[in-house]
Amino acid sequence: MPTKLILSIAATVLILAGCAPKIQKPTEICPGKQSVNEALAALQANSRNIVPFRANGDCYLEYYPEGKTKPSSENLIVQQLWVDPPVNVYLQGDKRPIPRAMILGSNDREFWLAIRPKEISLYAWGQWSDQDFSEGPAINPRTLLEALGIGKIDAEQDWSLSNKGPYDILAKRERGVMTKKIYIFNCDYRVRKIEFFDAKGQAATIAELDRYEEVSEGFWIPALIKVVTSSQSEREKPFTFTLNLRRIRPTDITQQQRNYLFKRRPPEGFKNVVRIVDGEWIDESP
Repeated sequence: MPTKLILSIAATVLILAGCAPKIQKPTEICPGKQSVNEALAALQANSRNIVPFRANGDCYLEYYPEGKTKPSSENLIVQQLWVDPPVNVYLQGDKRPIPRAMILGSNDREFWLAIRPKEISLYAWGQWSDQDFSEGPAINPRTLLEALGIGKIDAEQDWSLSNKGPYDILAKRERGVMTKKIYIFNCDYRVRKIEFFDAKGQAATIAELDRYEEVSEGFWIPALIKVVTSSQSEREKPFTFTLNLRRIRPTDITQQQRNYLFKRRPPEGFKNVVRIVDGEWIDESP
């Protein structure tokens, strides 16, 4: 498989992936918030009730192989998703007959992705301190945390508020360039869509969220997450991922489990090994 395609698949998989039920569009219209501070405070309220949780589910990936006009697809069984806020993530996707066909993980220092099928055989990793998040979320597992309502919302940033139909829209700019838009359904004030923009202010990725479930009192997460990357040129085709979570429940995570789940292992037995620094892929293949 061409290296460019490997990296493109990997970059998008790091955002995440479920078995493609439809996202429902809100139709009811309710009054929105009156100010940026009021809107941010409503979003931050969910974060105050965060607890560790785990889930199972399905995962669906659709992508265009290089040179092809029709998409290919993959289905994975999400055997384990563990989330230990604020930054610990472990996702294991299996595909028969390959156990642990995909492992996605992060802790407070590093993030990593391991894909085991021979046609890809990729291990990608990076340190958070080496990343410039203004470059977009394509290789950033924190996108998943943000979609789950766990990502930190910094009220000190340059935010603006507008309203369109059933949504309040919070827009964030950095150095005058649009970096993010958050669409909040006014009737329950839960995020239904997040648009991420690249360093040039062009739309790069859209995450759509639906089917919210209460994990614990006052803490809600979407059980359905759909992520689509945009085409930036004729050669770059869009990628689509859907994560369909089931059996979402709060959990106690022991220190022994943290040491196992959220610890990066050395890249042994992988054909392609890359380290990610400021959005650049540095080849470290054996």
